[in-house]
Amino acid sequence: MPFIPRIGRPGLLGLAARTAVVAGTATAVSGAVAAHRQNREQTQYEAAQYEARDLREAAPPPAAAAEALPPAPASSGLVAELQNLGQLRSQGILTDAEFAAAKARLLS
Repeated sequence: MPFIPRIGRPGLLGLAARTAVVAGTATAVSGAVAAHRQNREQTQYEAAQYEARDLREAAPPPAAAAEALPPAPASSGLVAELQNLGQLRSQGILTDAEFAAAKARLLS
């Protein structure tokens, strides 16, 4: 029986081969898109971590805030200074321990 080439649509083997190529291409593209998305998200996460670290390093430590307070002038009243320290504590600039130390310094 002589070989007669098909004319028209491909046979079963051709359809299977075409399906395999399409499926393989879709899988490869899907994997590349997922890898790109993961790399982008990792880069954004690292950038956020660097920003947070820079902000933490730029902020003065709480002990430095108490040391940065100017010495109490002799002409101002004790009550005014205590109110000023209370405002600094309520704003979160001074911790309770720093407030107590500054108050003890003023009262002594």
